[in-house]
Amino acid sequence: MRDLISDIGAQPKTLRPHQAKAIDLLRQSLGKGHKRVVLQAPTGFGKTLVAAKIIQGALDKGNHVIVTAPAISLIDQSLEAFASEGIYDIGVMQASHPRTNPLARVQVASVQTLARRDIPDATLVIVDECHQRFKTIEKLMKDRPDVCFIGLSATPWGKGMGLIWDDLVVPTTINELIEQEYLSNFTVFAPDVPDLASVKTQHGDYHEGQAAAVMHGKALMASVVETWLARGENRPTLLFGVNCAHAEALSEAFKGAGVSSAYVDAYTDSVERALIERQFRAGEVKVVCSVRTLTTGVDWPVSCIIDAAPTKSEILHVQKIGRGLRNGEGTQDLLVLDHAGNSLRLGLVTDIQNQTLDTCKPGEKATSGPKAKKLPRPCTSCETLFTGRFCPSCGRERKPVPGVNTVEGELVEIGEVRKTPTKEEKQKFWSMALAMDDERRKGGGMAKALYKGKFGVWPKNLSERRLEPDQAFLNYEKSRRIAYAKSKQKRGTA
Repeated sequence: MRDLISDIGAQPKTLRPHQAKAIDLLRQSLGKGHKRVVLQAPTGFGKTLVAAKIIQGALDKGNHVIVTAPAISLIDQSLEAFASEGIYDIGVMQASHPRTNPLARVQVASVQTLARRDIPDATLVIVDECHQRFKTIEKLMKDRPDVCFIGLSATPWGKGMGLIWDDLVVPTTINELIEQEYLSNFTVFAPDVPDLASVKTQHGDYHEGQAAAVMHGKALMASVVETWLARGENRPTLLFGVNCAHAEALSEAFKGAGVSSAYVDAYTDSVERALIERQFRAGEVKVVCSVRTLTTGVDWPVSCIIDAAPTKSEILHVQKIGRGLRNGEGTQDLLVLDHAGNSLRLGLVTDIQNQTLDTCKPGEKATSGPKAKKLPRPCTSCETLFTGRFCPSCGRERKPVPGVNTVEGELVEIGEVRKTPTKEEKQKFWSMALAMDDERRKGGGMAKALYKGKFGVWPKNLSERRLEPDQAFLNYEKSRRIAYAKSKQKRGTA
């Protein structure tokens, strides 16, 4: 079976080390006689490039290939990626697509279309997002035992996948890609920990309606907006809500606070979605709210994730955070505002991993699944979530609990994450605070209070020059006014 994939040395584009390793591991697995092999490829891995190399290798051997996409919206994206690698002998199986060509040696098909049409012969089938367990694909695997199937997924941890697939290859992890600077460092804050004790479990996850009722509470809704204004730094942001009504309400809440926002769901047509993406890339829309529509196949310049949708699924948790881990211009680090408490329950995404496929049968408890090495806790100083002894953001040491014996061992941390504010960053904030203080004639008191609230210390050894406030500063200052108004209401003095 390894003859399906030719050597990669003659290919025009240079592969990154983890991508070349992935192809080597796949060839080794095929060489052992496995016909259904899953490649675990984290967000930002470059799995489309790897798929293109696999396809070209199969074509060089005279084979025919089918590539399945989990959603119609991903087909054109795949066509562009394959064309950039010089693969043009492609037909599309999806409605009346202009690239329909049943004679092409590569057929790119949506899973929905495969379920309704005769499936052409092929020697190799590449299944994108294979953790979604499509019945059409699994039936095809049973009907064609001699065909080779390669599954691609960042999270191949679905229940019973090991009963369908033969092998799992793991060339790298999220943590390794962060260390190698292929993915962004990230910082997680858990501003709210919703009380989900009364929420029932349905189909292995929180009951959607009951979870939405909790997260739709007035205090939590307001906290989402206020926290972003205070901590979000005006970053391009994706927000995940529990259901459509919740996500849309949050979008309206941001608009009510003067923040440009948009809402996307499964019914948003391709033209409107493309417009929202252009506005997002241009900075005209700062926060895009959805449910699960934007959890896969999205390559937008995201540097903040707001998670307002509680889940018990490690797969969904990792997929959501993964939307912001891509490293690009202006997105070198990711801020996660976890209002759902998912990181506290499931762990940080760098600690969730698994080396084997689950082999439990229907009705049985999962035999294996991604396990967090250690659940994070917030830093008592800066509130960053971490799982080690020293906070990676501010450096504060987490003291052992009195009366509990401890032993020396490896400390589990999250790379370097977000750095302690530099003197330049503090100066910029102070200069903006002074400018606003002058405009409002506060005599310097307001500027000092804003600075102390932001950095936890009074301004010292900084220039008195003024600088016009930017949008991130204005958002922060607005959040402080909202917080002050709330505190007055609680004291009954409003």
